Amino acid sequence: MVFNKPKAFLAVSVFLIWSCQSSKPVADPAENVLSEELTEASETTVPFDSTSIKALIPVLENKISAYKGSDTRHFDLLHTALDLSFDYQKEWVNGVAVLTLKPYFFPQRELVLDAQDFDIHVFSLIAKGKETELNFRYDGQIVTAYLPQTYSAKDTIQVRIKYTAKPNENPELGSAAITDTKGLYFINPRGEDPNKPTLIWTQGETEHNSKWFPTIDSPNERMTQEIRMTVDKKYRTISNGLLKSSKENANGTRTDHWVMDLPHAPYLAAVIVGDYVEIKDEWEGMPVRYYVEKEFEEGAKTVFQNTPEMIGFFSKVLGVRYPWQKYDQVVVRDFVSGAMENTTISVFMEELNLDARAAIDSEWDGIIAHELFHQWVGDYVTNESWANLTLNEAFANYSEYLWYEYKNGKDDADMHHISEMEQYFEESKEKQVDLIRFYYDNSEDMFDSHSYAKGGRILHMLRRHIGDEAFFEAIKLYLTKHAFSSVEVHDLRIAFEMVTGQDLNWYFNQWFLGSGHPTLEYEVDYSQPDNLLLTVSQKQDLTTTPLYKIPFKVSWYHDGKRYEKEFVLDKAWQQFAVENKVPVTELYVDEALELLAEKKSSRGVDHFKKQFSISTLGVARFEALDSLANTYADDPEVASLVGRGLNDPFWAIREAAIMHIAQHPDWLLEISGLEESLLAIAETDPKNTVKQGAIEMLSLLDPDKYSPYFMKWMEHPSYYVAGAALAAYLENENNADRGGIATKFESEKNIRLLVPVAEYYISNLIPGKADWFHNVLSKQTGESLYYFVGYYSEYFVQNPGEGKETAISNLYNIAKENSSNFVRIGAFMGLFGFIDEPGVLDKAKELFSLEKDELAKRYEEFFLSQYLEKN
Repeated sequence: MVFNKPKAFLAVSVFLIWSCQSSKPVADPAENVLSEELTEASETTVPFDSTSIKALIPVLENKISAYKGSDTRHFDLLHTALDLSFDYQKEWVNGVAVLTLKPYFFPQRELVLDAQDFDIHVFSLIAKGKETELNFRYDGQIVTAYLPQTYSAKDTIQVRIKYTAKPNENPELGSAAITDTKGLYFINPRGEDPNKPTLIWTQGETEHNSKWFPTIDSPNERMTQEIRMTVDKKYRTISNGLLKSSKENANGTRTDHWVMDLPHAPYLAAVIVGDYVEIKDEWEGMPVRYYVEKEFEEGAKTVFQNTPEMIGFFSKVLGVRYPWQKYDQVVVRDFVSGAMENTTISVFMEELNLDARAAIDSEWDGIIAHELFHQWVGDYVTNESWANLTLNEAFANYSEYLWYEYKNGKDDADMHHISEMEQYFEESKEKQVDLIRFYYDNSEDMFDSHSYAKGGRILHMLRRHIGDEAFFEAIKLYLTKHAFSSVEVHDLRIAFEMVTGQDLNWYFNQWFLGSGHPTLEYEVDYSQPDNLLLTVSQKQDLTTTPLYKIPFKVSWYHDGKRYEKEFVLDKAWQQFAVENKVPVTELYVDEALELLAEKKSSRGVDHFKKQFSISTLGVARFEALDSLANTYADDPEVASLVGRGLNDPFWAIREAAIMHIAQHPDWLLEISGLEESLLAIAETDPKNTVKQGAIEMLSLLDPDKYSPYFMKWMEHPSYYVAGAALAAYLENENNADRGGIATKFESEKNIRLLVPVAEYYISNLIPGKADWFHNVLSKQTGESLYYFVGYYSEYFVQNPGEGKETAISNLYNIAKENSSNFVRIGAFMGLFGFIDEPGVLDKAKELFSLEKDELAKRYEEFFLSQYLEKN
């Protein structure tokens, strides 16, 4: 599973970790309630008598009852056979399930299954070729069947359940990663939306597959499966495992039989039904397939083109060959997450629906690698409880780094690492919880930046400490020892200990089983240049966060060569003799930015100048450039140093240099050959986002001079480049044919070309475009819809006579019904352009009352409160 967060909601500064002020971590109330009570008891002068004990009893009882451990296994689910058909009008699933089970260890007389919001028509036992109906009790969520006798672990039983599943009933709020819990979704089932295909897809994590078939819906369960789906013959079906047969029926339907003969957890079962094209690929003879809507067929060939190479790379680096029968990737509409790693079939959000031109700049390798890596860590070996979720997600998160490192180089991977680290630090301002945590209100709460981003950074630090050979050998042992089974965090620790011969309790206790992160202050004494003295202090709030044992590296440069040493910090205050032997004027502490720690030091402008000039690490040069531009912009040498960044071999530094120059107009005359450099970048840079930045800068410098270039570049294959050029051209009032150019691009589909057109119409008060705005809005989804909805609202605020009532209705419906919280927020904000119109304030209040997502609720409350305070 991967998050789907729009860029607009991510932190902006990549190097927040260097300037972040120390703040007291927010403790998890559920985990600290007992310790707080005991602390209060110890501070009182009253003896610890029976009254005190009685006062603590409710606390102790709550602590026990709140514990979320692994589910007890009463039965072992061996095999699930499903026969499914779908009622598109009612959005129901008609099913027959045959489950094969055996008592796990202790004798059993009752069988309890998860079955959420079903009509159960028949529940029977199949024995010796005979079917006997069973008595059962059903509360709408759990069904308990009463068996005719007590069965032991030596017995195998088979039950048959005929049912109707109603996934739309009793929907619950999901999480930041999974925004809905229906389990199975009918998309445009009656074909009422001409801009959306009719689809069925499933999303089982965490325990939502029991919304469409009866099962033991727990991650520590394992089963093989077979699924027969009867669908209209115009549709394609996709499921786990291999398609064994496909039979056309006399009534215009077809029955497909999918077989998954390797065991996996029930939440990883999946079905997809829709009008898809199939793109065939392979890896060492194994089928690899991509399924998208027809119009995105050519784009998908580019978006997913690295998949076979990824499979080979991960198989090699893990030392475990891809373990399943095939690998499919499917793009669906209205997905409730970023993507999901169902066994042998990953499902992706619609942002991966790209045409051939958009696919040129596809930046989805990270999410593709993430879901693929889950096929090993998550599917092949699965966390035994949601408390251990980070065992799945930390590895999948870190796989993104591994892929970028292999494919694009260490600099690219390190920038991704810093971005993920920042996501965790941003979340840590509001909460700091253990990665492995057994106290949570809902399993959906586990899907956060702790489980993902922090977990990935912890693996990165461990890898850098013990080395690549030991790191990957330990993962290989972990995977092979626990293949087709469930694990907890200690299984991972023991694998690393068996390989390294080291006791690693200290590392797992402080990082996986603890909360928070260290805050480090350090200074370097350069008085003895050949033996520098480094002083490091741990400054985190020790009442809530422990002292850490932290392996860290220092580095320096001499005669063009980089040197590095590792030390271990394990005290609150500690000094280290570097023993560098050669004269050194600048020591770099954690130059590669590997540590998950807030770091503070008194490094000055000369330090960063030197770091930018000599560091061989792209991420360190990026940090130096960022610090120079943001903190020392008045230094006369900084402008020229930033100008040098335009020619840096690392694309992120070239991009950052352009951004910083745009933020400091006074530098424009101080950087020699600036226009020539920008023009060369716009023409030849291998990275299209860097070209985009250069074009935007040239439009600020001399829009008339570069107008012919903008005309040329707006035909560039890359939407990044073309969009920037189109915007630059339309913004210049001296271009007399702007209206004709805007009209020419009205029929484009990509948001990067549509936004400049919308901006032109709005900023120039051009009327008569209502139909165009309505039409464009109706075709946008996901992030494109989020970015466009503000322009849509603004146009009808300017031109109320062209259909403000329709605009209000559209914004209201999006804010009420869209599955993405950030899109709902955007539409809600758009409504405020009409807030003084009759009934609109009531609509806003209604939307706020209906909103269940915490983030959306917070934004909506802010806008409402601001308006009400002023009025």
